[in-house]
Amino acid sequence: MSDTPALPATSREWHLLSRPVGWPKDEDFALVEAEIRQPGAGEVLVRNKFLSVDPYMRGRMSDAKSYVAPFELGKVMQGGAVGEVVASAAEGIAVGDHVLHFGGWREYATFDAKQAVKVDADAAPLSTYLGVLGMTGLTAYAGLLRVGAFKEGDAVFVSGAAGAVGSQVGQIAKLKGASRVIGSAGSDDKVKILVEEYGFDAAFNYKNGPVWEQLKQAAPDGIDVYFDNVGGEHLEAAIGALNLRGRAVICGMISQYNSTEPTLGPRNMVKILQNRLRVEGVLVGDHYDFQSQFVQEVGPWVASGELKYRETVVEGIDNNLEAFLGVLRGDNTGKMIVKL
Repeated sequence: MSDTPALPATSREWHLLSRPVGWPKDEDFALVEAEIRQPGAGEVLVRNKFLSVDPYMRGRMSDAKSYVAPFELGKVMQGGAVGEVVASAAEGIAVGDHVLHFGGWREYATFDAKQAVKVDADAAPLSTYLGVLGMTGLTAYAGLLRVGAFKEGDAVFVSGAAGAVGSQVGQIAKLKGASRVIGSAGSDDKVKILVEEYGFDAAFNYKNGPVWEQLKQAAPDGIDVYFDNVGGEHLEAAIGALNLRGRAVICGMISQYNSTEPTLGPRNMVKILQNRLRVEGVLVGDHYDFQSQFVQEVGPWVASGELKYRETVVEGIDNNLEAFLGVLRGDNTGKMIVKL
């Protein structure tokens, strides 16, 4: 007789009921019970342990054309997750293995094993594969080094610098020899963390005054790379501060995600021409070929403590939506994780 505990018959999962207008509301979503499907040939059944909530998910809740398909109404939403395989009908993945996959926003997920990546729970905490060693980490690494063409001696400005991506961008820049790293965040406590814990040379609370004014004080000699997680006023200030042939990496524009009216662009776009600036967006899906190099370099930094990270952990599938809304509000320091 097997000692393996019996699986429940149902799993709780979040569905999108209606497309939010402006800020998402509770009535746009529902936590429902769904039958757990046993895996067919080539599939695995995973009990999720950690779920990821990320700003880009707000875009998927709308039906506007974008780089990724919108969530379907009345169906389970999706997101990064790490879990334990509890049933397998696939070669190469056994019961007890831990895998990274995209079947989040639910307690159990059955899917094609080709969509699973095995991860080592002994090498690093499982939650890190959703953050510092996962998608957000690779976004920071590829965005700064490949898209931003960072080079030793560059001065770097990061907005949303206390978040999962921004905090890693600033630290990687320091480890790679930046002349100066400046960050912005939305609270004095986060500013303190950026300087005292993550090693930024300067940081400011964007709520304490005009961004352009605080950036000028923090970077009197200008900047060479801007890593944008916020958009709006931050982008305009950064364009004004970028030196000749500076680069702006557009990773996110969280200040605009819940806008119901069209947002105005920076008023100083002529600077792009005058200073021969390069402005380019970064999507992590374009850079998975960078994954092995990323893990080889960043993994040891994390293990040694040279690259520090924080996680804001919310407990329970019941609180998955609230954790997501917290990301949009800026409640998190580092990666927002839901622990099941």
